[in-house]
Amino acid sequence: MIAVSGGADSTALLYLFARWEKRHRPSPRLHAVTVDHGLRPGSRVEAMTVKRLAVRLGVAHRTMRWTGEKPATGLQEKARAARYRLLHAAARKVGARLVITAHTLDDQAETVLFRLARGSGLAGIAGMARISPIPGAVMHDARGSPALVRPLLDTPKSRLVATLRAAGIVHAEDPSNADPRFARVRWRGLAPALAAEGLTAQRLVQLARRVRRNEAAIEAAVAAAFERLGSCPAAHAIAFDARGLRDLPVEIALRLVGRAAGAVGDEGPVELGKLEALCEPLFAALEQPDARFRRTLAGAMVSLHRDRLLVERAPPRRSRS
Repeated sequence: MIAVSGGADSTALLYLFARWEKRHRPSPRLHAVTVDHGLRPGSRVEAMTVKRLAVRLGVAHRTMRWTGEKPATGLQEKARAARYRLLHAAARKVGARLVITAHTLDDQAETVLFRLARGSGLAGIAGMARISPIPGAVMHDARGSPALVRPLLDTPKSRLVATLRAAGIVHAEDPSNADPRFARVRWRGLAPALAAEGLTAQRLVQLARRVRRNEAAIEAAVAAAFERLGSCPAAHAIAFDARGLRDLPVEIALRLVGRAAGAVGDEGPVELGKLEALCEPLFAALEQPDARFRRTLAGAMVSLHRDRLLVERAPPRRSRS
């Protein structure tokens, strides 16, 4: 299933896949889906334009609409969440195993810059993966959820625009892509100056590839360390050998604690900054004989008892009456 907004990138994606389908028979049946967020007067017309193009190219099309009251703040984040929720629903309706999006090399570069500015860790700076779960999707049955696929991460937007121009296909322009209220638009405006200093989109994407390679190696080391040092003494509890934890590289030990807190806690994902703030005194305590340590993180209690570090579900907070 192809996600098509009507912009240059996704319109080119639709055109390229329709051409591929005609040249490779038999091939999987293509479905195109447009999410109409209902945020602009012309959005319904743009969705109809995509539908007409899809029909002309021989691709089935469906429009999904984001209905209800729209948020006054965090609009882009909420719209993104709604888009993926609707794409996931559409994929399940047609039995699609893949949802294909038109994220380009330029999008990847902007993602890396955006996450660098927000202080993300290596996983964030690694950018978007070529294949990943749909954000916010949950597994509904044994077959799992459709996967999100980004085949154009190495392709610059300019090449897609040139492809449409050569094919005589028009595309829509979303005014929000030029609205400086949005952080991504401001980063996009800085791109020419950054490129002039050598920080091109290609360099940023190269950085993301290298970080992703390192991230995979670190994750393998974390998994091996858990097998060696970790245990599950009770429900909602994970224990580590404290001496073994002390001898690990700091990054591996930090991730072990973070993974454990995320697994047994009940307050959502572990924030990297909070994890680092907890681990600094924890690792200092590991160096001291008979040291004690006890703190909470993301709904988990992290406590040191001589030769064992225990990460368990924190007791409920007392309500103030």
